[in-house]
Amino acid sequence: MRASLRLFVSLALAGLLLAALFLWGGVSPEELWGVWRRLSPSTYFTVLAIHSAVYLARAARFRALIPRAHRPRFPSLLGVSAAHNLASYVLPAKTGEASLVIYMRGVCGVPAAEGLASLLVSRMLDAAALCGALALACLTVGGTPTAEDWWTPLGLGLALATLVMGWLAARGEWLVRTCTGLARLTGLERTALGRRVIARAVSVGAALSAAGAGGGLSVAALLTCPIWLGVFGFYAILARELGMAAEIGLAEATFGSSLAVLANLLPINGFAGFGTQETGWVVGFVTLGVSRELALSTGLGVHVVQLFNVATLGLFGHIAMAIASPGRNRD
Repeated sequence: MRASLRLFVSLALAGLLLAALFLWGGVSPEELWGVWRRLSPSTYFTVLAIHSAVYLARAARFRALIPRAHRPRFPSLLGVSAAHNLASYVLPAKTGEASLVIYMRGVCGVPAAEGLASLLVSRMLDAAALCGALALACLTVGGTPTAEDWWTPLGLGLALATLVMGWLAARGEWLVRTCTGLARLTGLERTALGRRVIARAVSVGAALSAAGAGGGLSVAALLTCPIWLGVFGFYAILARELGMAAEIGLAEATFGSSLAVLANLLPINGFAGFGTQETGWVVGFVTLGVSRELALSTGLGVHVVQLFNVATLGLFGHIAMAIASPGRNRD
């Protein structure tokens, strides 16, 4: 496919995603302008820099989890990761997650099993990091004199969940073996569809084992820490700038925004996560004593800035994918 045609197709796809964002996501130019008026330029460019750094770290993590034989060049994978994040964020019920495997294969020549394994391990590491951040926030808030009794037990439970998710990230092939074992136990393997599903699961299981080999999992785990520090820093800075009280520190901001992230990760979100993300944000901060009106106002403002960044970076990602030279995207 010629470069000009690839650029047209990629921009058309990005345009469709952005159109879905504005038509069904509930974003209007007036809302965008209202949020920009409340932000100082220095604050916006600070959170944009943080957001961009998170994108760089995520692309590096995907790359670390791809076996060396199929590992793409970093600039190509960065464009793929940014474009995938746009699709994942905008499309409902997390259906856009599958775009990473498609983009990796089409742009970088990464086999589907290796691309899916990279995505699955990354998401398990994200789940471990989210549980760990929530655990620390609960234990920090629970140590204050005015805290309710349930904060500390919740923090301990989340700490246990962190260990479980970390173990699954390191032993992802165990889940595949469990699924194939259930298929054999229920007789599904005797059907044509069952045999195809088991064959694909076996290939994904092998890819999951390869993803952690050669220090790839260790590098990915190390990259997960700055990724989530950036995510929570992004939310904390914007929440403070948009009117949250000074008493809401990093631990409180982490707790409130974690529930927003968790709500948006569930496969029940609508276009651009509107409604689900705000619900999580409001529940989290109201639990901390913030008024519902202030929580909703800041939640909407943070979401609008986040979406603007995702749309802008995703558009650049689509352009980068379009101008990439197929067959020349591996080390």
